[in-house]
Amino acid sequence: MGNYVARAEVDVRAPRRAVWTVLTSSGANPEILMGAEVVSEWKLGSRIVWRGEWQGRAFEDHGRVIELDDRDEPWRIVLTHFSPLSGQPDVPENYHTLHFELEETPAGTHVTLDQDNNPTVEAAQHSQQTWETMLRGVKAVAERAASKRSSA
Repeated sequence: MGNYVARAEVDVRAPRRAVWTVLTSSGANPEILMGAEVVSEWKLGSRIVWRGEWQGRAFEDHGRVIELDDRDEPWRIVLTHFSPLSGQPDVPENYHTLHFELEETPAGTHVTLDQDNNPTVEAAQHSQQTWETMLRGVKAVAERAASKRSSA
């Protein structure tokens, strides 16, 4: 079994803090992760749960916040992630690690998300597509929020 990494990236026309707020907010946004509800205290070591429905099946993915760098200007968060829909046992070796990095750019924020522990190239490509969709949702929500703030 391999350890292939899925990478998804997006450029967001919003300040890094606005993108961080979208990524680390509990609740549901229809645009993000198939409308899943996110529940977490967003503190180091805290549990995170994603609840929703995908292709007519309820899901409840979970993990923990294992790294959080939000001093001054937030830029990095690392989470573990397990999905029971994978059909795998809920044991540490079946968890993924999600690395989010936010880089300030002249136009806003560049977000990179890496997910490790994909057993095949195909699995990594599937994960990449899922995370690209999720990041497009983050982009939409963050840009809408930034637009409202700038017009207020």
